[in-house]
Amino acid sequence: MAIIKAFKGLRPVKEKAHLVASQPYDVLNTEEARKEAEGNQLSFLHVVKPEIDFPPDQNPHAPEVYEKAKENFAALMEKEVFFQDEKESLYIYQLTMNGRTQAGIVAAAAIDDYFKDVIKKHELTRPDKEADRKKHVRVSGMNAEPVFFAYPAVDKIDQLVEEVMQAPTEYDFTSEDGIRHEFWVVSDDKSTQIIEEFDKLPATYVADGHHRTAAAALVGQDLRAENPEYTGEEPFNYFLAVHFPDNQLNIIDYNRAVKDLNGLTEDEFIGKLKSSFDVKSVGSEAFKPSNLHEFGMYLNSIWYSLKAHEGTYNDDDPIGVLDVTILSDQILNPVLGIVNLRTDKRIDFVGGIRGLGELERRVDNGEMKVAFALYPVSMQQLIDIADSGKIMPPKTTWFEPKLRSGLVVHSLI
Repeated sequence: MAIIKAFKGLRPVKEKAHLVASQPYDVLNTEEARKEAEGNQLSFLHVVKPEIDFPPDQNPHAPEVYEKAKENFAALMEKEVFFQDEKESLYIYQLTMNGRTQAGIVAAAAIDDYFKDVIKKHELTRPDKEADRKKHVRVSGMNAEPVFFAYPAVDKIDQLVEEVMQAPTEYDFTSEDGIRHEFWVVSDDKSTQIIEEFDKLPATYVADGHHRTAAAALVGQDLRAENPEYTGEEPFNYFLAVHFPDNQLNIIDYNRAVKDLNGLTEDEFIGKLKSSFDVKSVGSEAFKPSNLHEFGMYLNSIWYSLKAHEGTYNDDDPIGVLDVTILSDQILNPVLGIVNLRTDKRIDFVGGIRGLGELERRVDNGEMKVAFALYPVSMQQLIDIADSGKIMPPKTTWFEPKLRSGLVVHSLI
C-alpha cells in the first residue's frame, strides 16, 4: 500500500513564484546554471546549485557549498519571498508542453515505502551523486527538489484532481522554455480522499530522480538512528515527490554518440552490423525510428536505418526487449568495444529533447564519429522492469517536461 502524507509546504509568495522556479539541479552544469541565474537572486538555482555563488574554481562538493545552500534558502525566508503553509496540504502541479498536459499530486512519500520496495526503482544509483544529494538534504534540512514519481492511473484519483483544478490557481506562469506551470493547494477533504485512494495502490514508481529518492530515504534513516524515540510521524520519515498517473507521462528518446569505430574502417564497421541488422542508407535527412527494434545511425554525413534481425532480442524479457539492450549487445560491446556504459569515456548520451540535429552536430564537428537514434522506451516497459526487480541500462529514459524546482519545499524539521 502506497503511503503519502500532506505536509506544511514552504512556498514562494504568488507574485515571486515565476522568478524563483528553476530547472532541476541535474539538468544544467555549473556554468549553464550560473548564466541562467545571472541577475536573478531569487532563482532557486542558488539553493540547488549553490556553487554558482562561488568562483569558477570552487569545489562544488566542499562543505561551504552545502552551507551556502542553507544560507541562501534562509535568506529567501527572511526576505519573505518564501513562507510556510499553516495547514498540512497536498498540492496539484500541472505542466503543459506542446499542448500536452500532465497533472501530478505533490505529497510527502514515506521512506518506509522506499525500503520495502513499495516505491519501485528501475535504475542503479551512482555513489558519488547519491552522496552529493544526501549532503545537500542533510545540511539544508529539507528536500529542496521533488522526485518525479508515476503511479498506475486510477479514475477516482483523476476525478479528484480534476475537481481541485476547477478552483483558481495558486501559481500560473509560463517559463522561458514555453512550458506552462500551474499549481493548486488541495483542500482538507480532497486531501483525505486522495490519500485514501493511494493507500489502495500496490506500488508507485520512480520515473526520474533515483539519486534524490535514495538520498532522501537514507537521510531519513540516519535521523531515525539519531532520534531513537521517533514516532514515525516526524517530517524526516517522508520526502518530497510529485506523483503522476502513468497514462499522462511522455518518455522521449535517449540517444548515443561514440567517439571512434574501435579501429575499424567505415566499410568494415557497416559490414559487421549486417550480421545483426538490415542496414539501409537513407541519405542526408535525419532518420527517426518509428518502431521498436528500429534504429537511426549517423555516420560521415549519411543517415542509415538499422532494423534488428529476429533473434537479436527477446520480447518476453523486460530487459531483452529494450532497444538499448540490443544496441549494447549487438553493436556497442562486440563491435565498438564499449563494455561499461557507466565508465567508458568513448560514449556519450544525448537527450532526445535536443533533437537529432544535435547528433548530426556532434558527428559533423569531429567530436564524435557515429551516433545512434533510438525509439523511446514506453511507460509499460519501465513498469514491467521495475515490477520484475530488474534494472534498466543507464541513460535509458528521458522524461519531458521537467519539474521546476522551488515551487514547494519539504522541511525535515
